[in-house]
Amino acid sequence: MSIKGLNILLAEDDPNFGIVLKDYLELHEYEVTLCPDGCQAITAFRRGNFDLCILDVMMPEKDGFTLAREIKKLQPDMPLIFLTAKAMREDMLEGFKIGADDYVTKPFDSEVLLYKIKAIMQRKGGTLAAEQQEVTEYNIGQYRFQYKLRLLHYNGDIQKLSPKETELLRLLCQHLNDVMPREEALLGIWHEDSYFTGRSMDVYIAKLRKNL
Repeated sequence: MSIKGLNILLAEDDPNFGIVLKDYLELHEYEVTLCPDGCQAITAFRRGNFDLCILDVMMPEKDGFTLAREIKKLQPDMPLIFLTAKAMREDMLEGFKIGADDYVTKPFDSEVLLYKIKAIMQRKGGTLAAEQQEVTEYNIGQYRFQYKLRLLHYNGDIQKLSPKETELLRLLCQHLNDVMPREEALLGIWHEDSYFTGRSMDVYIAKLRKNL
């Protein structure tokens, strides 16, 4: 499930939780730098070469939102996940306005966090996922699928796909001859694994089957 060697900056002021999460991520072959506050985190960020940042919101010295703004100034395309107990709508909106890729509230499912990390890196075209990201055309039997143009070719006929159909078909192509977990598609495309998003994905699967 993990992208081996991914370098993560983890800013978390709870020492017990921080160590547990660091160990869990390292167990899945990520490289993790743990910082107990925002000041140490921004210093580490300037010195390091990170692929993703996971930031607690409520931290001493410098809060997660302030830290995120500073990170975005230094590297605007840096993927960010806020990990926090602050579940109010205003806080979540603030996080996304800053440029967060996801906002995870505690307590959370650790396995879901892994899927979120993988989905974000695939969307962002991180250096470790670059090989997958460079592929923009796929052959599916007698069909030719152009991902960037959202076009499906067959026998001279061209079908224009919707954005979600396109992302879903691409994800399926990336799992050629393998099983694609439903959770990966739901979190990667719909950003939520719920009954309603699951039913929505079923509709798009049916559309793809019709097109193919």
